[in-house]
Amino acid sequence: MATACARHILVKTAAEAEKLKQQLKQGADFAHLAKRHSSCKSKKRGGDLGEFRRGQMAKPFDDVVFKKPLLTVHGPVKTRFGYHLIETIYRD
Repeated sequence: MATACARHILVKTAAEAEKLKQQLKQGADFAHLAKRHSSCKSKKRGGDLGEFRRGQMAKPFDDVVFKKPLLTVHGPVKTRFGYHLIETIYRD
């Protein structure tokens, strides 16, 4: 079973996610932004979700983590929880 490790920032709107993504492009620290803006309890760990298996997350989230390039911020990705900016750290 494929596993991955990722971190994310979860916000309510696509516009908010885009604004944060621009800040990241300008060199802002991912963990710092996650702690300040994310509505997920992972924000305490800078958005770190730890390791998880394919199928444990919402499908749009899973698709990014298991198919898109590593160490790149992807999003906004919409799920029933809101809009995510996702960075996959590793996967196997």
